[in-house]
Amino acid sequence: MGKQENSFEIEKKVGMALKTRILSVIATLFFAALGIIVVFPFFVMVIASFRPGKDIIRYGLALQIDFDVMSFKNYKYLFTGNHAYFTWFKNSLVLTLLSVVLTLIVCYFVAYGLSMYKFKLRNFLFFLVIATMMVPFEILMLPLFQEMIDLKLIDTTAGVILPGLVSASTVFFFRQYMMGLPHELLDAGRIDGSTEYGICIKIMLPITKPAFAAMAILSSMGAWNSMLWPLLVYRSASKFTLPIGLNTLLTPYGNNYDLLIAGSCFAVLPIFAIFLAFQSYFIDGMTAGAVKG
Repeated sequence: MGKQENSFEIEKKVGMALKTRILSVIATLFFAALGIIVVFPFFVMVIASFRPGKDIIRYGLALQIDFDVMSFKNYKYLFTGNHAYFTWFKNSLVLTLLSVVLTLIVCYFVAYGLSMYKFKLRNFLFFLVIATMMVPFEILMLPLFQEMIDLKLIDTTAGVILPGLVSASTVFFFRQYMMGLPHELLDAGRIDGSTEYGICIKIMLPITKPAFAAMAILSSMGAWNSMLWPLLVYRSASKFTLPIGLNTLLTPYGNNYDLLIAGSCFAVLPIFAIFLAFQSYFIDGMTAGAVKG
């Protein structure tokens, strides 16, 4: 009887291990196929960046590798040609850096107050923050634009940054992350004689590095790719960001595909560099922020 039970347990474990193995293989194949689908458009764009612009107009974007026509002429023109690409690139870098730094700082303090302190209307205020995520930007666009006119912030970097300074999604993520942290740290800091600002900055801030890294990547992607709001606020061509500048290359009078495709490929590098810099914290921040809420 004992031997039959042992053999049954062994068969059960073997069956579970086989099932787990099969599910693991299926999941691996699924995500590998998903990864190929995601990377494929970028790969096509890279291939197109080595082809003449007239071929793109004639044949479109296609996965056709022809070494007879492929060259580095587009990239040579990108770095040596007479155009404003790197002015747009610099403007995007400055705007992204300011937006990400200010947004992370402001949203951290907002989320810290909503998660670490208990006061009346705390949940209601948090609900109001989350409710703003349900309002499309297109509805807020005209009132915000009028507000920027009244504040005389049209054609300024401040006019682009201020309306999006407090991001509801970033506040939500920070709050969810900090709700999972031990609140006893606040009491320990108070016992040691630290001020509330000292606890917030010296004790809690270092612990939230994974959350900062995750939000830095996501916020930088949003700021770097933003086009609609900067297009409304900026009036001077010298202040155009990269998405706006690249869009000006497509006109009814002619399309500069040579610069457009090569510039689009080069524009991916900053976001890729940011992800590589913060990837060690990214997964920790995304998973820890979903543990408790």
